[in-house]
Amino acid sequence: MSPTLEDLLSCLEVKRIDTFLFTGESPERPRRIFGGQVLAQSLNAANRSIEDDRTAHSLHAYFLRPGNPKKQIVFEVDPTRDGRSFSTRRVVAKQDGKPIFITSISYQTPVDGLIHEAPMPEVAAPEGLQTDFEYWREMAEMYPERFDPPLSQAIERRPLKRRDYLAPEPDDPVSNVWFRVPGELGDDPNRHQTLLAFISDFALLGAALLPHPHTAQSRKMQAASLDHAIWFHRSGRVDDYLLYHLDSPTAGGGRGFSRGQFFSRDGRLIASTVQESLIRLHPSES
Repeated sequence: MSPTLEDLLSCLEVKRIDTFLFTGESPERPRRIFGGQVLAQSLNAANRSIEDDRTAHSLHAYFLRPGNPKKQIVFEVDPTRDGRSFSTRRVVAKQDGKPIFITSISYQTPVDGLIHEAPMPEVAAPEGLQTDFEYWREMAEMYPERFDPPLSQAIERRPLKRRDYLAPEPDDPVSNVWFRVPGELGDDPNRHQTLLAFISDFALLGAALLPHPHTAQSRKMQAASLDHAIWFHRSGRVDDYLLYHLDSPTAGGGRGFSRGQFFSRDGRLIASTVQESLIRLHPSES
């Protein structure tokens, strides 16, 4: 059974066991913890150690080891600094006493200032586009030996353009995807920010593979997130559609570099992301 929104929130909104100590669980699938999950859980823990008048504006993280979904994750929050306008938190996520993920997050008291922002790309509205759930269900029916249905309907994803995962053709390293969390999430900014962080890891690696005849699902491809950064420019709601505009300026040395921008439906730039990923072909395929 696919996880529901309630299941997703119970996973991402970690359990507090001490002032700066939290624990989190994972769904049974995939076999390795999805990077966006531990990233979102770490942000959720750090956010709950900060005064309500400050919000996260930047996050910089490294994925260190594969996570085991069968084991609990422990999140240690270091209250590094609380200044007059800015605060810093460092989070180490551990399993079996070893770090699997680390991140530093900066917080700021909201202030007025100079404003400008990039325009949102002109793209088709999300309603007429196929969802991932519909696509993967079709693929599972056509090729049951190759495809599993999607893990969750809790995140609705509607790409503007879809790759042929059986025979991917090289394309320009630019993509646009509409995302939304169906359901009522309320007004808690920590919840919306946590889910945005979770979603941010969905498509960055794939953007780095667009110019090549491979996808992350290719059997001879070893792919994983290496590091991840998010800048939260202004508040946004993930229970309404957000456009994720992505590009990949370069790849080399077995690594791909990708950038992303989240736009609200009315064209506001909500957040920006950057990621370097491992995209290594096995020697027989290089």
